[in-house]
Amino acid sequence: MDFHVAPLGMVSDASPSEAQFTEEAKDYFVEKNGVRFAGTHLIIDLWGATNLDDPAHIDEVLREAAIETGATILHGHFHHFQPNGGVSGVLVLAESHVSIHTWPEKSYAALDIFVCGVCDPYLAIPVLKRGFLPERVQLAEHRRGMQA
Repeated sequence: MDFHVAPLGMVSDASPSEAQFTEEAKDYFVEKNGVRFAGTHLIIDLWGATNLDDPAHIDEVLREAAIETGATILHGHFHHFQPNGGVSGVLVLAESHVSIHTWPEKSYAALDIFVCGVCDPYLAIPVLKRGFLPERVQLAEHRRGMQA
């Protein structure tokens, strides 16, 4: 897949991914098993991971992951820290965000994926596994905006 990568420390000017924008006003809350909530927020830890010091690779993997969830990418911003090479970055989505913070010296990455509406954040997991080849993945789910 061909992705636009913003210069380091800059905001991406890439156009939003092809998306489900409509004229109809929606609140994008979801309902599962009788519970209504704003969206699903995954907290993901990758241990024994690779390619954590390459902002272009990280940007590409996160964009593919976001698109796989069904989300609409609005902007991206990635910062490469020196001298240790860690990367912090975020993709702003119409449906919320994807963020990452990496510690290449520890082969560790902390990510979160928060999406609302019909997006499925779990579809990003195989993309993250292919892109970073972690030995171990820790995952926690939090439903945001729970309504009684």
